[in-house]
Amino acid sequence: MPRQGVSPGQGRPRSGREQGPDRSLWAPSPRLLWVSLAMALALSDSLVLWVPAGAHPLPAKGYPAKSSRIAPQLREAFGWWNLTCPACKALFTAIDFGLRKEPSVAWVGSVAIKLCKLLKIAPPAVCQSAVQLFEDDMVEVWTRSVLSPSEACGLLLGSSCGHWDIFSSWNISLPTVPKPSPQPPKPPAPGSPVSRVLFLTDLHWDHDYLEGTDPDCENPLCCRRDSGLPPASRSGAGYWGEYSKCDLPLRTLESLLSGLGPAGPFDMVYWTGDIPAHNVWHQSRQDQLRALTTVTALVKKFLGPVPVYPAVGNHESTPVNGFPPPFIEGNQSSRWLYEAMAKAWEPWLPAEALHTLRIGGFYALSPRPGLRLISLNMNFCSRENFWLLINSTDPAGQLQWLVGELQAAEDRGDKVHIIGHIPPGHCLKSWSWNYYRIVNRYENTLAGQFFGHTHVDEFEVFYDEETLSRPLSVAFLAPSATTYISLNPGYRVYQIDGNYSGSSHVVLDHETYILNLTQANEPGATPHWQLLYKARETYGLPNALPAAWHDLVYRMRSDMRLFQTFWFLYHKGHPPSEPCGTPCRLATLCAQLSARSDSPALCRHLVPDASTPDAQSLWPRPLFC
Repeated sequence: MPRQGVSPGQGRPRSGREQGPDRSLWAPSPRLLWVSLAMALALSDSLVLWVPAGAHPLPAKGYPAKSSRIAPQLREAFGWWNLTCPACKALFTAIDFGLRKEPSVAWVGSVAIKLCKLLKIAPPAVCQSAVQLFEDDMVEVWTRSVLSPSEACGLLLGSSCGHWDIFSSWNISLPTVPKPSPQPPKPPAPGSPVSRVLFLTDLHWDHDYLEGTDPDCENPLCCRRDSGLPPASRSGAGYWGEYSKCDLPLRTLESLLSGLGPAGPFDMVYWTGDIPAHNVWHQSRQDQLRALTTVTALVKKFLGPVPVYPAVGNHESTPVNGFPPPFIEGNQSSRWLYEAMAKAWEPWLPAEALHTLRIGGFYALSPRPGLRLISLNMNFCSRENFWLLINSTDPAGQLQWLVGELQAAEDRGDKVHIIGHIPPGHCLKSWSWNYYRIVNRYENTLAGQFFGHTHVDEFEVFYDEETLSRPLSVAFLAPSATTYISLNPGYRVYQIDGNYSGSSHVVLDHETYILNLTQANEPGATPHWQLLYKARETYGLPNALPAAWHDLVYRMRSDMRLFQTFWFLYHKGHPPSEPCGTPCRLATLCAQLSARSDSPALCRHLVPDASTPDAQSLWPRPLFC
């Protein structure tokens, strides 16, 4: 939807709830009820993280399909069957104009709060705070996308009256340079240098964490000052963290960073975001910047001269997931966040990287000869980034920029590592399929992919697009530092082909470390970060190349003991109490094969017929984190 040229609306002050609009002077049309309902339902996506994670991955969200099913219901509900095209466009022009007025935003917000409470999307206080936080941005987005005359009338009256292309398909351009023949990396010679790369993700520091408070409160996030005390029959939050819907106190992050010695030394650090806590209904820009600067200072303190390369998580902004593309300017842009990141991370990043970081939250640099590191802003692929309703076509031109970086690396003979927060298999379909296509084209150049976000320990295998049978790359999804939800704190170390001429720079193995909270929270105990497992040793892998991870999935399909080991490690040594039966097991295994979203054919060999409804239902997507 190429509408970057539209003049962006300026931000407005947050509207208060103390004095509502005078309804005798302002009588919104029934159509605004739809907007309010949409906002309430949109909040349910942002607040879904308050539902504790279960043992079974959730199905994918089909937003475009939802829209096509909803259209006939809207026509009937609002009596628009006989609406003419000119009248439709005039109506939505008026609605857009009216919605931008402060009384309209306040009224929509007040109704959204009532609907949020009525539908029990969240506790009443959370509904109130969340709507107040989201309302300005949500109204701005909806008036520039779903409610724009062309979009709305195209949906309601058909293509003769407009063009509904929310989340429509699109393609990036690849260079005309022929793809080289696939050349799988050769094992390094015995005695070759090996680099150790520390990987941190999803730290989620909770400034208001308080020992002894209720870890099972009604709010989306507990173990906090406002969580109250637990009933006498239950224990309160532990000193170092808790197995519940809780994040971490700063002392646990200090313990992690100060106790890295046995896992080191490290050549580099990859840090893929999500610094603030999950109290997404009550966060200010000041809160987010405090988290950014506090935790960055902590990382600098304990890692000293080791270079750190960060990526932007979906929780860095407020409202959560709200990352406008660069064509959104003024107070609603992300400039406040990117500028703060550039200032905080300046000691680690060169000028060329800081330049693109300030524009779109992504960058590229060369940490060593022969290796290019690319940090992607995966919020531009996110299903939950509501700003992409305006235009989801390669936001910020990031994928086209990525192609340019990869082609330049191929021309130089360099290898590339990609880091990011949200894994590609969790992205909007067009973004995910385009990324998959890029990985296919540059399989010889791309040596490693590293993501976080899901909080659990998993991976995503990429296959050749022609047959979907030849494994050609793997994205590693490392476990979180936070306990959210009901996990041990953890971190990852990658062993990578080292810094020497001709290095493949591929992952050779990886190790996962955890803090066992049961032991750490015992009276008088001190925290002890311990090695949980080594991948190749535990899974019997010949190497850590894509084919080995592909084979592991199919071994786990028939070897229940091996799968139970994976399930235990997937949850960082603290799996759910309920068993993972056959549907859960197959869905979990399918997720490891699914680096491309909404593509059930990738799992066709896990069941006899991937076209059947039963096979389609295996399509996995874990809870949003």
